[in-house]
Amino acid sequence: MDRKYQVFVSSTYEDLQEERQEVMHVLLELDCIPSGMELFPAADEDQWSLIKGVIDDCDYYIVIVAGRYGSIGPDGVGYTEMEYNYAVEKGKPVVAFLHGDPNSIPSKDVEKTEEGKTKLELFRDLARQKLCKEWTTPHELGSVVARSLTRLIKKHPAVGWVRGNQVPEREATEEILSLRKKIEHLESMLHEARTEAPPGTEQFAQGGDTFEISLLAKFYDGGMQWEDPYTATLSWDEIFYTVLPLMIHEADELSMRKVLEERFLPEIRAHFSGNHGHVEVFCRIDTECFRTIVVQLRALGLMKSTRPNCWTLTPYGDNVMNRLRAITRAGTDGNT
Repeated sequence: MDRKYQVFVSSTYEDLQEERQEVMHVLLELDCIPSGMELFPAADEDQWSLIKGVIDDCDYYIVIVAGRYGSIGPDGVGYTEMEYNYAVEKGKPVVAFLHGDPNSIPSKDVEKTEEGKTKLELFRDLARQKLCKEWTTPHELGSVVARSLTRLIKKHPAVGWVRGNQVPEREATEEILSLRKKIEHLESMLHEARTEAPPGTEQFAQGGDTFEISLLAKFYDGGMQWEDPYTATLSWDEIFYTVLPLMIHEADELSMRKVLEERFLPEIRAHFSGNHGHVEVFCRIDTECFRTIVVQLRALGLMKSTRPNCWTLTPYGDNVMNRLRAITRAGTDGNT
């Protein structure tokens, strides 16, 4: 949506007409809307209220200061300084452009009284407390204003103004709000779906259903070694219980296979103790059995691939992990 920024240009008028004209041209080239009260010199309270209203409507405020302080209000403060103070009070992004060589200003364009010179110097000091730049010629002022305002808009983007035909109508706005609510509802449903079993998985073996795992037990006794086949039976919950801690972050298949094999070592030792006595025991899961385990856990929606041969828990897998692994308080049902 095209946006134009309104910029209030504050300064004394008679001595800075050429400079103001240069700044107005620059603002128009920047696609900004210049505002100023040079045609309405502030001389009474009603006009001061008008000035404040215009500043309120502006997005940015700039003040040009040269050799004159300007007309003074009833409370002894110049109207240019009053405008500056009001813009700062309202939180408008402000930038001051101070003449860099006051001694070169023609005598007709400088304050004649010591009081005026003092007030001007104090105002220059006040303006230096915020963002300010210096200039010496109208052309240089235009260049400095262009660069400074571009940076100010980038650093402090304002609301701006848009053409009426670019503003969404009430019906369009209501439709946008309705669509946002639908999106939020769908996102909520998507989150719930991710933390529940995927559709269709009810036909797969899972939970307490058992799976026979073929292993090869290896025995070492001194310089002797031998092998025996072994078949173990685990439920899918027991299989997932064994490997899931590895997948809280990410687990490679080698680590998953190793932790499963270690799970069977006590059982194998107990089974073969009468035949082989106390010897060193290792085991190896049949490759096809292990691949079936990986495929089944993935099909159940419990884990997902992060990169080749590496897996992590899905949101649903995380829920199942909490059910299987989390410690419940005494007197509570862990399944609720």
